[in-house]
Amino acid sequence: MESGEERSFSKALGPGLLWAGAAVGVSHLVQSTRAGATFGLGLLVVVLAANFFKYPAFQFGPRYAAATGTSLLEGYRRQGRWALVLYGLLTAGTMFTIQSVVTLVTAALFAALFGWTAPFLGFPPAFWIAVLLLFLCGTLLLVGHYRWLDRINKAVVLVLTLTTFSATLLVLPKIAWRTIPWLPDAAVLTDPRSIAFMVALVGWMPSAFDISIWHSLWTLARREQTGHAPRVKESVLDFNVGYVGTVLLALCFVLLGAGVMYGSGELFDDRAAVFAQQVIALYTRNLGSWSAPLIGLSAGTVMFSTTLTVADGFPRALAGLAARWRGPETPGAATARGSVYWISLLVLGTGSLAIIGYALRGGAAFKSLVDLATSLSFLTAPALAFLNHRAIHAPEVPAEHRPSPALSAWSVSGIVFSAFFAGYYLFILAR
Repeated sequence: MESGEERSFSKALGPGLLWAGAAVGVSHLVQSTRAGATFGLGLLVVVLAANFFKYPAFQFGPRYAAATGTSLLEGYRRQGRWALVLYGLLTAGTMFTIQSVVTLVTAALFAALFGWTAPFLGFPPAFWIAVLLLFLCGTLLLVGHYRWLDRINKAVVLVLTLTTFSATLLVLPKIAWRTIPWLPDAAVLTDPRSIAFMVALVGWMPSAFDISIWHSLWTLARREQTGHAPRVKESVLDFNVGYVGTVLLALCFVLLGAGVMYGSGELFDDRAAVFAQQVIALYTRNLGSWSAPLIGLSAGTVMFSTTLTVADGFPRALAGLAARWRGPETPGAATARGSVYWISLLVLGTGSLAIIGYALRGGAAFKSLVDLATSLSFLTAPALAFLNHRAIHAPEVPAEHRPSPALSAWSVSGIVFSAFFAGYYLFILAR
């Protein structure tokens, strides 16, 4: 029989897994796998460093929501309207590329799974699947609200986790442990193309900082759904479950890329459809051809989870942003979405489809689109991490719920890490 504390945590569990569902997508399936395939285990230290230094800024989302009963956007508002304007500009600059990339990857995986190759009205199948995916996301969010978002995400994250761990265990004997590089070559640190890829890798590893705001909003939505106001300890534990899971999965995808493709001469294709087939092949080479439908469905489903959470996250944040512009947030108030949410969802979907259509018609290579989206997130990371740090140390946060001195120092080191890496990237580009 569950104890009262276990029942209490079960009511708090969910937003952290939603965070994981949004994070385990392009950063893992695409970027981590590319890192292993191209550099062996050389960028493993970069993956681990990104996860380490980004942890505090992500954790401050649920911590702030549980401690104050309001979202991080209220923390931004209290810092001044300039913070809301900055967040709005950063969101407007990244939302379309992020949504288009996660949707395109999902669509390409389903196209590869079902073998759809024939174009229709001049567009490849991935475009029409993307249309259906975004329509389905809108329908699910309209009908199911947070409850369906939560349940769908928990199921698909579990499936992908089990299949990925299984494939990774089978690929371990294939890795040349004695000869494979464990650190990046010195030339990599000065090569503009390699630096650009590392920036793209770190940009969404484990995810973009936008999700810390979404996480605070999902924490309040979960509170509204269950009627349970989570304690800070419960919200942080919920987050830690999701965070540790995403770190382990990132390592798995690096190992998969390194074990199957590194040194083989095979590179990931610029075309989304071919890339999706290569991702599925990573699993089937280790689990057997029988697993192709299961793996394709698993990878496609978890990417759909990412598409769905991103489709909810940006409009939810924009609706909250508009509300905070009008005035303060009432602690524990209902997280009503309203007209701003639905208009934002429509604009986001339309703009994303325009980018996808342009990319698939030859306007941009798939990998270039992915790198653009992730690099934009990377360059905006220091600003959002700074705002999160200020919010969690603000007077409205009870002293007992503010970060410890060690966690505060960790947060500062993360801001410095993001700013230094961004500055180094810009320096390399300017040379």
